[in-house]
Amino acid sequence: MKTSVNFAGIEMKNPVTVASGTFGYGREFQEFIDLNKLGAIITKGTSLKPRAGNKPPRICETASGMLNSIGLQNPGVEYFAKTDLPFLKQFDTKIIVNACGNTVEEYVELCKILNTLDIDGVELNLSCPNVKAGCLAFGTTYEGVKNVTSQVRKVLDKPLIVKLTPNVTDITATAKGAEDAGADGISAINTLLGMKIDIEKRRPILGINTGGLSGPAIKPVAVRCVWQIANSVKIPVMGLGGIMNGEDAIEFMIAGATAVSIGAGNFVEPSTSIKTIEEIEEYMKKHNIEDINEIIKSIQTN
Repeated sequence: MKTSVNFAGIEMKNPVTVASGTFGYGREFQEFIDLNKLGAIITKGTSLKPRAGNKPPRICETASGMLNSIGLQNPGVEYFAKTDLPFLKQFDTKIIVNACGNTVEEYVELCKILNTLDIDGVELNLSCPNVKAGCLAFGTTYEGVKNVTSQVRKVLDKPLIVKLTPNVTDITATAKGAEDAGADGISAINTLLGMKIDIEKRRPILGINTGGLSGPAIKPVAVRCVWQIANSVKIPVMGLGGIMNGEDAIEFMIAGATAVSIGAGNFVEPSTSIKTIEEIEEYMKKHNIEDINEIIKSIQTN
């Protein structure tokens, strides 16, 4: 069986990756799984300078999911290059760095540095607050996505993947903004904006009141978004949002995803990504599928 896929110019041994912010830089999971088996590792969000993140509490469980407001806490790209990248290079898996910033200029300067590193691609996190636009996320409009993506494209020769927020009216518009600006792929979806309240204290549980909802609760929304994007752009899509097993992953691929990413599932069961790979292979054997690419965008709509 052929399980390899080419996602945005990145040759992956299988379509399963681990989502940014749920896997650190790999160290936390190496004692639980063989990192060599993953199609790719998408790193924790990395910024130009170190970020302290939001005030706690920063995470809480919800029905069929979780809320987080970590605030992209990370040690910065210089530390990543010196410490985390050498660790990741030990393994036979692709390395995609999730890049975040507060201004277009920050994204550009960060990606100039990432372009010099021995990595396989960059995932542009456009759910970051644009401090020059009243802290609205970059990724909420066609023009916003197109602007930052086009500026980054000028300085980045490596595969460029744009991660889209679902907190928009029409996600196909922002997907087209990424494509028109020269992105090589789309990653969808990032978290849905949510809130949980402690009814005894009558206060939000999270330190900054709201956070990003992830986990199985958002999967139907994510599958719908992937299907819409795959039918509106020509560049490949990575699907994520509530994938807990092989069946979930295959559903995304049938909808149009070339690759998939495990997020909240890593917290529930550290070996979720490896089990997902194994279950995809079992599905292929069961249905006599010789090439996994036959599954991609095979949906027959009503």
